[in-house]
Amino acid sequence: MDLSVVVPTLNAREELARCLDTLAEGAPDAEVIVVNGPSADGTSGMVQERSDVAVLVEIADRTINAARNVGVDQATGGAVAFVDHRLRIAEDWARSVRNRLAEYDAVTGPTNTQLRAGMVTEEVESRTIAGRDVTYFNAGNVALRREPLDELDGFDEYLEVGGARDFAHRFAGAGFDVAWDDRMSVRREVGADGGERTSDWDWKYRSLAYRLVKNYGLRPTVLRRLCSHAGSDAADELRSVLGGEQRPSAWLAAGRDVVVNLLRGTKDALVARRLDRTPRRNPYGRSSRSALPVAVHDWR
Repeated sequence: MDLSVVVPTLNAREELARCLDTLAEGAPDAEVIVVNGPSADGTSGMVQERSDVAVLVEIADRTINAARNVGVDQATGGAVAFVDHRLRIAEDWARSVRNRLAEYDAVTGPTNTQLRAGMVTEEVESRTIAGRDVTYFNAGNVALRREPLDELDGFDEYLEVGGARDFAHRFAGAGFDVAWDDRMSVRREVGADGGERTSDWDWKYRSLAYRLVKNYGLRPTVLRRLCSHAGSDAADELRSVLGGEQRPSAWLAAGRDVVVNLLRGTKDALVARRLDRTPRRNPYGRSSRSALPVAVHDWR
């Protein structure tokens, strides 16, 4: 099975170069497609000087799901993988992809993060929602057969975050199966054993409500999950207030943002369900895109 690898990127020239180096070494037969959108750090020039990239696509849209869909449009392989530009593939990565896709519709694997204190490895994450068993993809390390990508119309471009999780819900709902393979690993190195906690309440809860309501409707299971997430975060933030790490006014503002974006995501999800009543639940997918690539450099 021919393999295409889509690498979306934005202002990460050096990290992208290291990622492409490992792809050239570990998956030399793969069709590598870089979707650059739009970088201002010399990424385009660096990619055009390489001989191991088949296609470079320049786009104006900065969202990751638009980049993924544009990459799928350019891919010619019977299987399409998505690799985060900050990651480096392991030695057995390509072999694991091909072996697993001979049996499954998709395969995903862990990201091994090298910290000063040691290595942290992701584990498979799955949930059962409304009777549907969902195995989530590692968004920066997943490969799929072409058929599910086409049948589900790619990724939902409404979402700025959570697009891979939304795809996993729709993937499971369509009856496709996904394998988790520890040998299909990617590696990331960071300079500190941790990082500052960030809370993008706007898109976190807008995305959560949108993908759950869009895929399952306004059923009690969905409402319980939304309330559970919001309650857990509210408790964490309250502990920060009690510990003197933030002001009570910040906690109240965060709570307001959570409620507003839960409602916004729910409203937009109900619109999306009405626009696409088919099982694929993707009214803003590849086929509905209005923005076209700014430039395509094809060296195939």
